[in-house]
Amino acid sequence: MVIYKGVEVEALHGDITRLEVDAIVNAANTHLLMGGGVAGAIKRAGGKEIEDEAVKQGPIKIGSAVATSAGKLKAKFVIHAPTMELDFKTDEKKVRLAMIAALKKAEELNVKSVAFPALGTGVGGLAKDLVARIMVEELKKHIDSGTKLKKVLLVDINAEQVEFFKKELEGLK
Repeated sequence: MVIYKGVEVEALHGDITRLEVDAIVNAANTHLLMGGGVAGAIKRAGGKEIEDEAVKQGPIKIGSAVATSAGKLKAKFVIHAPTMELDFKTDEKKVRLAMIAALKKAEELNVKSVAFPALGTGVGGLAKDLVARIMVEELKKHIDSGTKLKKVLLVDINAEQVEFFKKELEGLK
């Protein structure tokens, strides 16, 4: 765990759907359909109503985000930030835009704690180390510009991904 400008930032190996945080982020597609990966796990754990609520707000562009309730999850909100269209292709720019949009939405919701999965490493197929670097760079820029957030978790069920997050967080001092 690192404390950067008053914000606790931690890389955590585990299931994002089980966390007690104000909001969790879903690496969505632009149509907000929750099929596989993290989105599928959120839908299975929290209930189909999360997807129903999200789809009513879509489609949305990459670089924007919407929030829904969190169904049966311990979180209060799910922030849906698309990293891809329905072609399931993503890249560094799309991941940056999704990270920025999710952080902006977290501020709008006045949440104090938010958990992010690795954006774009699953179906999107991006390299785990690249995604960790992009996410931490954008998080640092966000904190530098001022934030209400007190705690940010970078969470993954893949231990190797968590190690890449930890490595990137070492540079946040």
